[in-house]
Amino acid sequence: MATEVDGPLKRVLVPILLPEKCYDQIFIQWDLLHVPCLKILLSKGLGLGIVAGSLLVKLPQVFKILGAKSAEGLSLQSVMLELMALTGTMVYSITNNFPFSSWGEALFLMLQTVTIAFLVLHYRGQTVKGVAFLACSALVLLVLLSPLTPQAVVTLLQASNMPAVVVGRLLQAATNYRNGHTGQLSAITVFLLFGGSLARIFTSIQETGDPLMAGTFVVSSLCNGLIAAQLLFYWNAKAPHKKKKEQ
Repeated sequence: MATEVDGPLKRVLVPILLPEKCYDQIFIQWDLLHVPCLKILLSKGLGLGIVAGSLLVKLPQVFKILGAKSAEGLSLQSVMLELMALTGTMVYSITNNFPFSSWGEALFLMLQTVTIAFLVLHYRGQTVKGVAFLACSALVLLVLLSPLTPQAVVTLLQASNMPAVVVGRLLQAATNYRNGHTGQLSAITVFLLFGGSLARIFTSIQETGDPLMAGTFVVSSLCNGLIAAQLLFYWNAKAPHKKKKEQ
C-alpha cells in the first residue's frame, strides 16, 4: 500500500519540489527535520508560489487604469525602468540555466508591465507610439535571447538592474510626493510586489547562489517598501477632480 502511494507522490514531488535524495530523506527515512532538504522544499515552494502569483500581481493595476480610463499618477519612466529590470533578470536567468522557479515571475510581470506601459501611452493620447513600443520591446527581447548577444552584455544588463530599480522607484515616489496622492497606483499590486521581492531574496540565494540576483532583490525590496509606505501615508488622499478627461 505504501509503495502504491509512494509512486505517484514521488512522481509529483521529485521533479518539481525536491531532488530524489531529499525525497528519500524525508519520505522514506522520515527525517522530517533534515534542514538542507527543508530549505530546498521551502525555497521551491515559495518560488513556485511567487511564479503562480505573478500571473495576477499586476492585473489589479491594469484593471484600475482601464476602469478609470486614466493612468494619472503613474510615472512612465518608472514603468520603463521596471520593464528593463524585469527583462534583464529574465534574460540573465535563461542564459545561466537557472531553474524556472527562481525567475519565472519575471516573464509574467514583464508581460503585464508592457501592457501597463502601453496603457499609459494610450491614455496620454499616444496610441501609435504605444504600438511602436510593443513592437520594439518584442524585437529587443528576441535579440537579447539570441546567440547574437554576448554573455558579457547579458551580465551587464543584469548588473544595471539595481540602479534601474532604484531610479525607477524613486521617480514613482517623487511623482507621488509631487501630486500629494498615489493616483491610479494599485495598492494590491504594490503590496504583492513588496512581499514577492522579500521572498525572492531567500529563493535566489537558495536556488541560484548568485549574489547579483540576490542583491537585486534586496534593493528591489527596499524600493518597493518605500512605495508601499507612501500608499499607506496617502491612503485617504484623493486626486483633484478634473472636469475634462485627460487627452
